[in-house]
Amino acid sequence: MKRRTRRLLWLVVVISGAASLLGAQETTTTAPRVRAVGRIGMTVESLERSRDFLVAAFGFEPLAETEALGADLDRLTGVFGARRKELRLRLGSEELELHEFATPAGRAFPADSQPNDHWFQHVAIITSDMDRAYAHLREVGIRHGSSVPQTLPDWNPAAGGIRAFYFRDPDGHWLEVLQFPNGKGDARWQARDRLFLGIDHTAIVVADTERSLSFYRDLLGLQVAGTSENWGPEQEQLNGVFGAHLRITALRATNGPGIELLEYLSPSSGRPYPREATPVDLLHWQTNCEVDDVEDLFSAWRSAAGRWISSEIVEGQERRFLARDPDGHALAIEGPRYVDGAPKVPSR
Repeated sequence: MKRRTRRLLWLVVVISGAASLLGAQETTTTAPRVRAVGRIGMTVESLERSRDFLVAAFGFEPLAETEALGADLDRLTGVFGARRKELRLRLGSEELELHEFATPAGRAFPADSQPNDHWFQHVAIITSDMDRAYAHLREVGIRHGSSVPQTLPDWNPAAGGIRAFYFRDPDGHWLEVLQFPNGKGDARWQARDRLFLGIDHTAIVVADTERSLSFYRDLLGLQVAGTSENWGPEQEQLNGVFGAHLRITALRATNGPGIELLEYLSPSSGRPYPREATPVDLLHWQTNCEVDDVEDLFSAWRSAAGRWISSEIVEGQERRFLARDPDGHALAIEGPRYVDGAPKVPSR
């Protein structure tokens, strides 16, 4: 009887539009399907403006700029007549990828967005000196998300001593600057030779941590690297959300930035990801994940009732597809890249 009840609950989740991954994976995958989290992409209004901002604010190094159009891009994005410019930028060992669509026109970032809305996503950029970083960012002309940088309290053993600051880029995307105290974070984040060191993780707001773990941990094979429950005046000021009380779960692949799940235990007023949103809209982010077997994950995702943007595997330099997690956040799944006929080693 209990088994039947659980199945009925799973069916309700599917019908409601969320990806039903609660029952699709009963156990954690032994071999991770995702071997590396790669570049983090976001849609921007102006490639040049966003490039100039990221270079001036953090010292990102612009890499290759390309333009894409045609049937493969239409099938990948689920948008007919798509034409976009793409620019990759590097900071330390990590990369961002900017997408500017010439056609079709996308929607602006929602003016009333709040950090607890379920379309929230950011990247956390590590600084070696928060005071200098904050002063520099104010000179660049950022839009505050937090009132000022916050130091998380020592009563929280997982997060105590971390300094953090939220702000917005010219399009409205949230970004975060973090400084780890001694003994926390990756050892490379203790370097003092540069002001901005790289990207530690991308963070996404989720409605239900357990549902998201059944996706990111059990389906994709990411490993839980740490958990925390954060609340109090420092957290409220950091997020800009009165009464913020978060359950935070950090996940990682073998290589690349982490993916951090942010579940707001309160307030519960966060709005769901707009079902009508597409990759041309400015709220769109996508996390690129490298896998050895695209077909394997494609089949597993489809059988788990994933919420699709693209229903096909697109050919190109690498086989890839684009899909959404249970809350609507986009991931680009791509196979091994080839250089002169030989597989490229995943980025670290």
